[in-house]
Amino acid sequence: MHGPMNLTLFNTLTRQKEVFVPLVPGRVSLYTCGPTVYADAHIGNLRSYVFPDVLRKTLARLGYQVTQVLNITDVGHLTSDADQGEDKMEAAAAKRGESAWEIAERYTERFLTDLDRLGIARPDVMPKATGHIAEQIRLIERLEEKGFTYRAEDGVYFDTEQFPEYGQLARLDKDGLREGARVDMGAKRHKTDFALWKFSPAGAQRQMEWDSPWGRGFPGWHIECSAMAMKYLGETFDIHTGGKDHIPVHHTNEIAQSEGATGRPYVRYWLHGEFLVLGGESDPEQAARMGKSEGNFLRLQEVVERGFDPLAYRYLVLNSHYRKFLHFSWEALKGAETALLGLRRLVRQALDDLGQMGNQGESLPTGLPAAGSVQHELLADLCDDLNTPKALATLHVALKNPSVSAQERADLARFADSLLSLGLMDFSRLADVQAPPEVEELARQRWAARQAKNWGESDRLRDELQERGWLVKDSKEGYTLEPVKG
Repeated sequence: MHGPMNLTLFNTLTRQKEVFVPLVPGRVSLYTCGPTVYADAHIGNLRSYVFPDVLRKTLARLGYQVTQVLNITDVGHLTSDADQGEDKMEAAAAKRGESAWEIAERYTERFLTDLDRLGIARPDVMPKATGHIAEQIRLIERLEEKGFTYRAEDGVYFDTEQFPEYGQLARLDKDGLREGARVDMGAKRHKTDFALWKFSPAGAQRQMEWDSPWGRGFPGWHIECSAMAMKYLGETFDIHTGGKDHIPVHHTNEIAQSEGATGRPYVRYWLHGEFLVLGGESDPEQAARMGKSEGNFLRLQEVVERGFDPLAYRYLVLNSHYRKFLHFSWEALKGAETALLGLRRLVRQALDDLGQMGNQGESLPTGLPAAGSVQHELLADLCDDLNTPKALATLHVALKNPSVSAQERADLARFADSLLSLGLMDFSRLADVQAPPEVEELARQRWAARQAKNWGESDRLRDELQERGWLVKDSKEGYTLEPVKG
């Protein structure tokens, strides 16, 4: 069914690349850690949803039937990983003078809008923590029955000393943890114990609270993912994705509570994306992680308000491997937009050559591309642990190659867009810089001269273009034309 092409993925659990083999032949179960909807996601958060999107589309192209679950955390995520502080939803509601339910609804819708803008396909299932309280209570009861829990004055906790494998994902040195470095002990017995259910404060009524066998309160942050993932994907499933920051606490706790309850392996392949950072290109020590707590976050809406195509940000994300730091700057984003416009220009030229400008939505052939084709090469790039930078390079080279026919280039563009979702057939942003055919031809001749290192001819054609009222701007991926201003 899937042919000879293997998909290899870097598994955080084993710290090595592994050939992906699903639990059930032909089917893939995929869980993606979703947002806590107390505020807008920043562009660093959104990076964590681009690589699972490429993964999902690559799996589908390989012939798998994929079920993706992405949760919405609308209760239980406290302001500290130490199980202390306010629930983030309740805190946001108090700050804005609104209900926690209103806050959750608003920011869930904004998150989905951001996904749409970035070409990220909606998940098959998008469960909310508040809609699965019964499942979370039942999971805590299972843990209680097996002796993994204890009751403290402020809630019910998971006893990590009862789970010898605790911390394997993070390579966690439990004995080396200093009290106060990661957690405040509070009522905990051990430094790594974590809350499964928190009691509502005495004499106060929360907006989000429920009755439970242990008292009125609300679930801890970690229990929701285990309860919802296992409900929709089974007690053992294929792939779990998230940001690197989830490794030491959230995902480590997910494994402990899930495997403690079931006695079975929880997830077979763990994939984690690296941070988006500001600065640090020349000195990594100077790089600053983007985050709400750091106060330097940037929303996708602000990118749009500056006049950028949101897919230019997706291009910037794809041009860096998901397991490497993404260094963000406005200059880098501008370069990504220039490169994306260059790709769309090349695609438009291929369609012009075919006379297909009015027929851009042709369906793609099903099945795997033929071995030896550029489509096969691009898919192979993605099958190497989602190597999107290499896939983009393969696409650029092929679209500029005069030996590749116009039909092959057009088919390649459609195929690439089904995986990379860069809007390659969207030429609306080329309208402002659309040059007459004779100017386009001069620009192509100049690019060919540059490729041949015929600098004299290249300069002559540049000057001729400028005399006709057009500036040509080069990048390593191609060129763009802009009308001379003034």
